[in-house]
Amino acid sequence: MRQAGRYLPEYREIRARAGSFLDLCYAPDLATEVTLQPLRRFSMDAAILFSDILVVPHGLGQQVDFREGEGPVLDPVESAADLARLDLNRIGVALAPVYEAVARISGELPSNVTLIGFAGAPWTVASYMVEGSTSRDFARVKAWAYGDPAGFKELVNLLVKATVEHLSRQIGAGAEVVQLFDSWAGVLPDEQFQLWCVEPVAEIVTLLKARHPHIPVIGFPRGAGGQYLGYATNTGVDCVGLDTTVPLDWAVERLSDARVLQGNLDPVALITGGEAMRSMAATILERLAGRPLVFNLGHGILPSTPPEHVAELCELLRADGD
Repeated sequence: MRQAGRYLPEYREIRARAGSFLDLCYAPDLATEVTLQPLRRFSMDAAILFSDILVVPHGLGQQVDFREGEGPVLDPVESAADLARLDLNRIGVALAPVYEAVARISGELPSNVTLIGFAGAPWTVASYMVEGSTSRDFARVKAWAYGDPAGFKELVNLLVKATVEHLSRQIGAGAEVVQLFDSWAGVLPDEQFQLWCVEPVAEIVTLLKARHPHIPVIGFPRGAGGQYLGYATNTGVDCVGLDTTVPLDWAVERLSDARVLQGNLDPVALITGGEAMRSMAATILERLAGRPLVFNLGHGILPSTPPEHVAELCELLRADGD
């Protein structure tokens, strides 16, 4: 998952002088630097762009702020009038610094290190846009989706187009793989999951592959549980990111061999380190042996993670690969 973050002291130093979090996302030199920092320390096989999923609604014209101790705060989208104020044509100009960062990172990476671009999936991004912040119950966005599906679909359709544009521009600037983060996929019941997680992602994959047929797409429907099967089968993603709770034996048995699997070490195991971390990592490698695997965490790396634990895990994985 994301590599740069508050667990690295060199990141914290840059974050302290960058201004706001969005200022850091929109400063190509700084975004490049914090993307490359984990590579310098740990010689990973891939770099993931430093950015945020909420640059898309910000690029569309929604007010987005990141407040210390509070997280993202948005001016909620609640009506057709609010939707009308969002403009797909702003994306290219508003997010140009992000694409410049991608180009700079691409130019600095060794040829054997892959650059991953990313975006939020429509359901998750819409959740922030409608709720106005992180939510515990997702009542407002669910009420709109359940009670006025035609109206909510207008927002989702806009996000599908914006996401395709955002990812396509990242690819044009040098991203070699892209990932869709659906962090709140697990809050939806079955039929709604199909409508708002599976179908929009399938449309994004279809449209993106029409432009960039050879670019792999990773989908991460966090918390999807048994709905992982329908997601993997029906979205067309090349790789499925497994969250920490997905049983590996189930994934091997039920998810097609045609799908690469990504995951799924518990981020807390990385904080813990020692034998617990080594044992859990070894279990993942053992149970997914013979399957194409992107070893990764089951969610984002946590701020209290000791960098030396990351270094040990990387060495363990390299030894296994050898």
